[in-house]
Amino acid sequence: MAQTNEGTGDDKLTLVIGNKNYSSWSLRAWLALEMTGAPFEEIVIPLDREETAAAIAAHSPSRRVPVLKHGAFQVWDSLAIAEYLADLFPAAALWPSDRQARARARTVTAEMHAGFATLRKTMPMDLRARRALPPKAPALDADIARICEIWQDCREHFGQDGAFLFGSASIADAFFAPVVSRFATYRPQLSDAAERYVATIWEWPAMQSWAAAAEQEPWHIENP
Repeated sequence: MAQTNEGTGDDKLTLVIGNKNYSSWSLRAWLALEMTGAPFEEIVIPLDREETAAAIAAHSPSRRVPVLKHGAFQVWDSLAIAEYLADLFPAAALWPSDRQARARARTVTAEMHAGFATLRKTMPMDLRARRALPPKAPALDADIARICEIWQDCREHFGQDGAFLFGSASIADAFFAPVVSRFATYRPQLSDAAERYVATIWEWPAMQSWAAAAEQEPWHIENP
């Protein structure tokens, strides 16, 4: 493991997440942690069950997942977790090294973190499912169009001929991975360029590992 910050108690990393089939916020943090190459313990809490709230509260001050535990220290927001990991493991290069590329990566990651409410609501993440696209709606169409615009712009201007948004895999890709899973579930019509990016993320070994684990989960949520 890379050298860690002082004051954390010990070097042990634990990531508390929700179901891999449904928890988009957990997927983002998990991918970022996987990219570091550091060993970590994983605690999966099934969502939407009678005991869920109490189980999450035992780990998370915000009563939400994901939560990263680094010794006695906790981080409980997916973007904050990603930033903490980028600081903790600089050699992992979770953000692009170029200043402008790094700024753009942070910008589009923040946009994904805070935005696209219609897409989140009408196309919930459900990795195992294949569903009909929701009824056509201007707000949903706008969310999908904007996401595809981001992908195209990043790959054209910062992709360095790589398949990921900024050449090699970064936090930005981790944050758009749940959208890719939604597009696999609901199959909206996408441009060829967007479809290529979807394939890149879907074939990413870390994403395949998460999806395989989701397939094996015994829990089911009727309306995620």
